[in-house]
Order: sequence, then C-alpha cells, then structure tokens
Amino acid sequence: MRRQLQIVVGLIAGLFLAGCADDWGVDQHARKVPAAQLEGQWLVINYWAEWCGPCRTEIPELNRLDDQLQGRHARVLGVNFDALQGDDLNEAASALGIRFTVLAQDPAQRLELPRSDVLPTTYIIDDQGKLRERLVGEQTAAGLQAKLAKLQAGE
Repeated sequence: MRRQLQIVVGLIAGLFLAGCADDWGVDQHARKVPAAQLEGQWLVINYWAEWCGPCRTEIPELNRLDDQLQGRHARVLGVNFDALQGDDLNEAASALGIRFTVLAQDPAQRLELPRSDVLPTTYIIDDQGKLRERLVGEQTAAGLQAKLAKLQAGE
C-alpha cells in the first residue's frame, strides 16, 4: 500500500511540474505569467534597455498599444535586453514607466526568435505561436496596430 501511495504522489508531482514547465516565468513584479494567460493571443514582444534612447521614446507608444489591445486577443510583452532580474528589472521598468508585462525570462528560445543586436526590436507572434514579423527601430502604437490588423486579416 505504501509503495502505491508513493507512485500516486510521484505521478501527481510529475503532472504538476509538467504544467509549470509551460509557464512563461515571472514578470517585473515577480508574479507568475501562466501559459494559459498567453495561449491563443497575438503577442507584440518588444526588446528594450534603459540606455536605449529610442526605447525610452517608444515605451509610451507600447503602453498605449497595450491599452488599445485589451480584450482583443493580443498582448504587449517586454523583454529587457540586458537580462535584468528581480528588483533590478522592476526598478528599470518603473523608471521607464512601463505598464505592460515585462518577462524576466527571455522567450526567444521558446518562440524561436532570431537574436537582434539592434534596439529597439519588436516581434509580432501570431495566435499559434509563429513569428510573423520582426520590426527593427522605434515603433508607434498606430503603426503596430495597423501591422497587427493586417497580419490578423491574413494579408
């Protein structure tokens, strides 16, 4: 009986850990970003850094876009180019006024994103997790909204 209980507990633990593997890590506030929160969503993923002038100009546009996308099966996500973590990430995001979710873990490998050495860089990922567009340089909310609408319409 004890052996059977160990097997059951092991199976439950394995299933629990497997479910966690799908999560996207934590955000700038150390809150878990569950995979279910992003599944089936179009993603606008922006790479930024504190020292990047165009990034600083672009952040308010990305905040505006994130507000516009509420309830429309699309999200803006940020990734710090310098791989800041914990309090450093939170402080940098706060200093730039970032209101959208910033992932502490870079999703590049998960989404098979090409590495970019230029900032800012923005990737548009479709609702199936496929890279649809790579945009280099400063973007506007209106420009990203138009590009997203075109891609969603299949153009």
